[in-house]
Amino acid sequence: MKNNNTNSTRSNLMKDNELFHVIHKVPCGDTPYVKAKHAQLIEKNPEMAIVWFWKAINTGDRVDSALKDMAVVMKQLDRSEEAIEAIKSFRPRCSKNSQDSLDNVLIDLYKKCGRMEEQVELLKRKLRQIYQGEAFNGKPTKTARSHGKKFQVTVQQEISRLLGNLGWAYMQQAKYLSAEAVYRKAQMVEPEANKSCNLAMCLIKQGRFEEARALLDDVFASRVLGADDCRTRQRAEELLSELEASLPRLRDAEMEDVLGNILDDDFVLGVEEMKTSNYKAKRLPIFEQISSFRNQLVC
Repeated sequence: MKNNNTNSTRSNLMKDNELFHVIHKVPCGDTPYVKAKHAQLIEKNPEMAIVWFWKAINTGDRVDSALKDMAVVMKQLDRSEEAIEAIKSFRPRCSKNSQDSLDNVLIDLYKKCGRMEEQVELLKRKLRQIYQGEAFNGKPTKTARSHGKKFQVTVQQEISRLLGNLGWAYMQQAKYLSAEAVYRKAQMVEPEANKSCNLAMCLIKQGRFEEARALLDDVFASRVLGADDCRTRQRAEELLSELEASLPRLRDAEMEDVLGNILDDDFVLGVEEMKTSNYKAKRLPIFEQISSFRNQLVC
């Protein structure tokens, strides 16, 4: 009887331990990586978590996850520059399957640090990988993970996401023509309200108010995906206020020259000549190939 009670107690303790790890999303064991996750998620001690993540990387304990998780924690502690260098130094130790997720972390880190040129180059490279068939292993979807949950991402969604990030990076560089071209292509792939707002902002910066208003009207009329999101509608309202405040201003010849000079000549725009702009449109390969790839998927 005593042995039965002991076995029952052990069984209950094991179940409680398993439940604890499931609830807190902490792996089982006593390795450096497990200790790092415990410090990060249970003890809420990010500095100690980084110490254990370093030990995990140096001892070869789940290096893929340790490097990625450490970079995320470093970003939270405003140590993004250090995180960038860590990824660049140690990603050769990581598996091929982890490289895409490390790229996504790098994109966020570059954005956090204001390293726009590097962010742009990385986004271009990832777009090239897609249309060259190097991403997704030739499949139309891939499995992604966010906050511990898995979900499926389509090629169209990934292209749209990357183009959205690229457009935002161009806007931070005041390259509004390049940003406009990228956002227009993103909307062709997957129309979405937040990108409509960003495209409207590009047009406002160029003094093309009526085109911007038409995009915002689509958001207010819920004609694009995500238009019912409260934050998106609030942003659309803010942009409309900015637009109305800017109406008296007209672009002069000098402004036209500035807008022409900020076009990103080394990248593909692949956009039809804009009737309201005087610059000569460029049609370069990358976006056209993305369009072809998208059309193949739709058929």
